[in-house]
Amino acid sequence: MSKRSQHKTEGRPWKLLLWTAIAGLVFGLIEAGEIVEGPLRTIRNSLHWHNASGDIVLVKIDNQALRKVGRWPWPRRYHAQLTDRLTAAGAKRILFDVTFLGATDPQDDMVLAQALKRSGRAILPTRTLSGPNGWTKQETTPLPDLANAAKGLGTISWRYNFQQAVTDIPYAARANGKVVPSYSALLSGRAGPPNATFVPDYSLDPKSIPSVSAASILDNTVDPKLIKGKDVVIGATSEEILDQFFVPGTGRMGGAYVHIIGAETLKGGSRPVDLGWAPLFLLALGASAAALKQRDGRWQIAILGTAAITCFIGPALPEAFHIYLDVTTGLFVLAVISTALGWRRYRVRGLVNPISNLPNLSALRANRDGKKQALIATRILNYEEIVATLPPNSEGQLIDQIVSRLGVGMANRPLYQGDGGIFAWFEDSRAPFGNHLDALYSLFRNPARVAGKSMDVSVAFGVEVGSSRSLSNRLASALVAAEEAAHDGLKWKFHDPESLQDASWKLSILSELDSAIDRGEVWVAYQPKLDIASRRILGAEALARWTHPEKGPIAASEFVAAAEQHDRIGKLTDFVLEKSIAAAAGLNKNGRDFEIAVNLSARLLSDKGFTLRVAALLARHGLDPAHLTLELTETAALADSGESLEMITRLRELGVRISIDDYGTGLSTLDYLKKIPASEIKIDQSFVKGMVDNRSDRLMVQSTIGLAHSLGRKVVAEGVEQREILDLLAEMECDIAQGFAIGRPMSLESLAKRITADRRRSAA
Repeated sequence: MSKRSQHKTEGRPWKLLLWTAIAGLVFGLIEAGEIVEGPLRTIRNSLHWHNASGDIVLVKIDNQALRKVGRWPWPRRYHAQLTDRLTAAGAKRILFDVTFLGATDPQDDMVLAQALKRSGRAILPTRTLSGPNGWTKQETTPLPDLANAAKGLGTISWRYNFQQAVTDIPYAARANGKVVPSYSALLSGRAGPPNATFVPDYSLDPKSIPSVSAASILDNTVDPKLIKGKDVVIGATSEEILDQFFVPGTGRMGGAYVHIIGAETLKGGSRPVDLGWAPLFLLALGASAAALKQRDGRWQIAILGTAAITCFIGPALPEAFHIYLDVTTGLFVLAVISTALGWRRYRVRGLVNPISNLPNLSALRANRDGKKQALIATRILNYEEIVATLPPNSEGQLIDQIVSRLGVGMANRPLYQGDGGIFAWFEDSRAPFGNHLDALYSLFRNPARVAGKSMDVSVAFGVEVGSSRSLSNRLASALVAAEEAAHDGLKWKFHDPESLQDASWKLSILSELDSAIDRGEVWVAYQPKLDIASRRILGAEALARWTHPEKGPIAASEFVAAAEQHDRIGKLTDFVLEKSIAAAAGLNKNGRDFEIAVNLSARLLSDKGFTLRVAALLARHGLDPAHLTLELTETAALADSGESLEMITRLRELGVRISIDDYGTGLSTLDYLKKIPASEIKIDQSFVKGMVDNRSDRLMVQSTIGLAHSLGRKVVAEGVEQREILDLLAEMECDIAQGFAIGRPMSLESLAKRITADRRRSAA
């Protein structure tokens, strides 16, 4: 190699390092990593999670306090009561995280001013807005009469990010020409210059801060020992007041918690220092330079991996002492260098299988001549099972035997190898594939001998004869054909182009479904539900049906399951609710007492607007909520979901009935039934259908009916297809039956006729 060429080759790594350094500088300066910086710091915080000192007590204006007073903002006489009672309890200082801006009721304002003056311990908040030069622009200050009566003022301003997580707390700010300390500085006794800020230590557990509801203070039921000699912060914690901020590692909490966390940070020792992203950026560059000097890939991985671990976890130690480092810029540099080195190694070695040295599937896809030829793929169906039983370093022997057999009659054509027992080659599209593949299949009927063991090798072949599609698509088609051959018990199989259409339909079914609803292809069928005691139709279950103009009826199990799995069930559910509520309202207007049931996926219970939509539909069509039952599907997903249980409770408060669907197939525990506020239980049809012939199923149904009745809930048995089953359910005192013996899913018109006919028979 010439000196010029050698210099050029050696200079490339440093060129990579230079461009990476420039990209890292830009990344850091524009704070591109901010979106992940917080979560990474939260992970490190968990390594030194600790409790509050207990010197500061939070008086919470929570839901309990709001219920006691009845509205917000409170009349200021209530804040006067808090001040008097906290002062009497021996509070050291009382800091209000509640703004008192303008005048309100004169009597209330005077009462609060007198209480503040009597106390001599109260501090009121002022808030300033961050301007071009920091904390300079005044925003709000308390009513002068109140400010004069208080012991002093403190700023409650801070900076927060896109998550509404507070990132910087000032030591002080200027208001009306005066320096006003922040609440955190006041509580900690650690003063600082105006506009200087510090980072709050979110490794402190906010739940360890002593707290008490303001309702307990107003009721004078709090133990004075909790208050005596301690600083007290009065602040809103109820979500209804909206003074909420994101506390990393915990979630959304009242802003008063952040003031106390800031104070505990300053009380914890030395002043917090934020070193930013530069130190770990320089460390990453140094590690990258060291890795680029190495020729051995293992050393490169070791150096870059050690640097990445240092960047990721290393800052946890200095952060325990309030020295903060940003890590994402350093990780960005290491990621760029690692990706570049990995890509270079792939370009050099990425076209060869490392065990057999055969060209791999990437090399196959790069073969331009292959577009004109047929493609044959081989699957060794039990390859992984065989490899799992082999001694270390014996996989190569297995591959050698497979290759030697596949090479019979190959005429020096290249054989490509993929992972997991996949092999492929190109063949003249005019060649007689059948005889050749039959012969190869026969060769594999003889066991392979590897590491002294005889092992049967199961094989299947797939053929893609040629098309204008990419080699990647053609290879996938050939492998699918091989799988189908194995499934059908064949030696080999041609790829069927029609299978592509079926695959395309399955992939596009969700977008097709949305359009089908808009085009009117989706409709609602109604399956009657029978009151077993009176033997009359009391309602129906609404079921979505889809009639495609080309494919005809689409199975509900196909499109409903797909919609649930991909979180697209909302539009379909809204459509079924609209139609079924309107139908039930229409039937009830004719003097009937008719109930409608609609399936509700557990995935919709996180949709905060769902309850409002249900209420709006009921109001629009004039249907009593008690006539609507929502049958919960995927009930296992509700087990530990507090948010879902709250949604169910709101639906119950609306007056809607809740049913646990498919009971017996999921979480069938007493604790679970107690947790879900359902009005009925629906026994899965797999148990109901076997009642006549299977004693276990009959006992399951009978015990479920007894359990449900003991909990005050009705029972619906679905899948009732025989008269004998209906009679058994009547003996067991089951409440409602549903199934083909009662009626198949039908149109609304047919249902109305069925109900009318049943009424005439009952009258007769």
